[in-house]
This record gives sequence, C-alpha cells and structure tokens, in this order.
Amino acid sequence: MEQLERLREIVNGSNNIVFFGGAGVSTESGIPDFRSVDGLYHQKYDYPPETILSHTFYKRKPEEFFRFYKDKMLCLWAKPNAAHQKLAQWEKEGKLKAVITQNIDGLHQAAGSRKVLELHGSVQRNYCEGCGKFFDAEYMLHAEGVPRCDACGGTIKPDVVLYEEGLDQQILTEAIHYIGQADVLIIGGTSLVVYPAAGLIDYYKGKKLVLINKTPTARDNVADLVVQGSIGEIFSAL
Repeated sequence: MEQLERLREIVNGSNNIVFFGGAGVSTESGIPDFRSVDGLYHQKYDYPPETILSHTFYKRKPEEFFRFYKDKMLCLWAKPNAAHQKLAQWEKEGKLKAVITQNIDGLHQAAGSRKVLELHGSVQRNYCEGCGKFFDAEYMLHAEGVPRCDACGGTIKPDVVLYEEGLDQQILTEAIHYIGQADVLIIGGTSLVVYPAAGLIDYYKGKKLVLINKTPTARDNVADLVVQGSIGEIFSAL
C-alpha cells in the first residue's frame, strides 16, 4: 500500500512527531463513542448525551448525571490497542514529543506514554468539590448514587470537561506549543469537527500533515498524506 509506505518514510525520517487523537483511537479498544444513540439508549435515558454531559445538568440532576457517567463513560475494562502502544514506543525511541488527545480514558498513559495532553480531562482523576481530596476511577465506579467524599461528604466531580465548561488554558497553550514546533503532525481517529480542539491544527507550520481516519475528515484537502482505515491496523503495520 503506497500510503503506508509513505507514512513509514515520514515516521522513520523524523524525531519530532506530535500525535493528535480523537474518539476513533479509543473505539478500537472497545470504548463506545458516547454520542452514539440507539433504540436501547432511549429506553434508559430521557435526555441526549450532550444534555446529560453539561455543567448545568450535572448541577441540576446529579443522580441522573452519574447514572449515565458510570454506565457510559467509565470503561475501566478497556486496554490500550496497537495505536496506543506504537505511540508509547515512538516516545521511548525519542521520535514522538507529545500526544494530544480529546479522549478521557487514560489509555495512552496505560500504554506507557508520558507526555500526554488531555484536552478534555480524564476519568482517572476525580476531586471532591468540598475539600479537594483526590479519588480514582474505581472509587467512582463503585460509589452508590452520587459519589461522596469519605473525608467531608462533598460531591466528587470527575476531572473531565463538560459541555459549557472551558478547556484548561495551560494544556491548550502547551498543545499549541508542541504543534507549532512539530516536524510531523499525525492526526488520527477524529473527523476534526469538535472545536476549539479541531482549530489547534492551524498552528502547525510543517509540511508533513498526516490524517488517519476511517472516514473522510474536514481537512483532507490540506493534508500532505491521507490514510483511510483502522488506526490500530495501520500503526501495527509500521
């Protein structure tokens, strides 16, 4: 496959790669895209996912929020796939400088990646809104109803960016820095429609923009290389 050969050349020839990933990287580990709504969904929930995962809903209906959150967002059984593992390997080899992700599952770190910029936070971190105490994802999964702090009784909020909440400016700034300095920018598993994250690629100044996705993206026309297919399979072949 010609594109694969070209991708291999690009990767082999660089020691300043930045990877920007979306939901497609996680779905290959079996994590469902939370936006996908089927008939079964409507039997369980009265509101669409975007409504439930909003700051307003979290404050107004915390029981319903956490019911959805534990059911749909805490996929603690998931394991890193070939894409996560290859990225961690490239970092160890000194080729990859950073992973920037829209995912919240912590699978990049589980695979061994160290420099991971999580634009939308992580389910692995949870903090009491009262006293700031840290709790892991297992605690949240097994908590009854609304998770409460065992120190002060406050509500424990996942460290994820909900709709209506702003992204962490420090992480955004760091992501812009890495993208702006990158020799190669590989974007995988995202259709590049979620803003402001999708706008980050405008900071890339290089000549090796690679898009890997199962379906066409909004930026295929500006990419130097487009590889269509499963990111896990493509990375396995490199």
